[in-house]
Amino acid sequence: MTSTTPAPSNDGAALLDEIEAFHRRFNVFPTEAAFVAVTLWNAHTHLLDCFDSTPRLAFLSPEPASGKTRALEIVETLVPQPMVAVNASASALFRAVSGLEARPTILFDEIDTVFGPKAGENEQLRGFLNAGYRRIGVMYRCVGDGSNQQVQEFPSFCAVAVAGLGSLPDTILTRSVIIRMRRRARNERVEPYRQRIHEAEGNALRKQLAAWADSIRERVDGAFPQMPEEVTDRPADVWEPLLAVADAAGGDWPERARAACVELVTLAKADDKGSIGIRLLTDLRDHVLNGIDRLPTVAVLDRLCSLDEAPWADMSGRPLDARTLAKLLGEYMTGDNTPIKARNIKAGGAVLKGYYAVDLHDAWARYCPPPAESATSATSATPQVSGPEKVADGLFTSAT
Repeated sequence: MTSTTPAPSNDGAALLDEIEAFHRRFNVFPTEAAFVAVTLWNAHTHLLDCFDSTPRLAFLSPEPASGKTRALEIVETLVPQPMVAVNASASALFRAVSGLEARPTILFDEIDTVFGPKAGENEQLRGFLNAGYRRIGVMYRCVGDGSNQQVQEFPSFCAVAVAGLGSLPDTILTRSVIIRMRRRARNERVEPYRQRIHEAEGNALRKQLAAWADSIRERVDGAFPQMPEEVTDRPADVWEPLLAVADAAGGDWPERARAACVELVTLAKADDKGSIGIRLLTDLRDHVLNGIDRLPTVAVLDRLCSLDEAPWADMSGRPLDARTLAKLLGEYMTGDNTPIKARNIKAGGAVLKGYYAVDLHDAWARYCPPPAESATSATSATPQVSGPEKVADGLFTSAT
């Protein structure tokens, strides 16, 4: 059995090294960046009142037996006031956060039973997790009997780590450090975790971490660490507490933390397919109206439904239709601040309803990711025709 050597409580870098080594004994994370992120997340839970927000830590995997629960068990030994929750209600959690003397760190295993495809939306729990991300976050509930009820606010700010199959609602994912777990390969080995033995070792590290956190509290409180240039907006909010901890620890942790930040934020962005509306806008830009200034609705739908690996051919068992297309696009505005909608298109002797690229330019610029260099469309090989506008073979082109 491998044992840990306690680090001096005033040596932050050495202490974080010990915590990382403790995780490595029992966990196989997918990347080195994951070890850095989880270690810093453990440390930040001892300094919550120094920060405006607390990122959620999400261990997710496509299949069971991928190490998620073990990762959560190791985290449990290192964070203050761990509260293990499985299928807990939002009411129980926010009352625990607001009612206990010491703020708990919530560890929610099997989160897929709450947000999975068979679990419904569970808006109350989603609201709790979202509200508790910010220090000012509260939940409001009516308290009392019958007509004698008053609105009472319940503070919900607390650190939360979750583990589960599949994914999470977008509003939670964007507030999370995401660790995509996977099953250990046959050549990957970890030390068996024995709770009666190893929990005490983790708790010893937790005590040192708490003491070190107290010694740097004034330095970290109100600190605004320099973020990597490519990390802005919500990802910057998520990583700010972790980078502040790394800067306070010193050693190679500031450099490792920023490298991990860029790596995991980039992975999260690559994994983020956005809302169905953004997917529609992006497909219209890159594959349907690419090089075409207008197209009848029937042709738009035909092209969308023919795209490989796109959802349009099977929208709850039916292909995308004109009404749903209009509803989705109507949520976005043109450059003139009017809803995007189908307009008349003259096609030979007929007038068809369809969409103009110019109406979509503003939404493309505001919501869509930059176009990939390799993005092509089924229409790019079709030459533009001159002369009168016409519809041919389902393709609408116009003179430019």
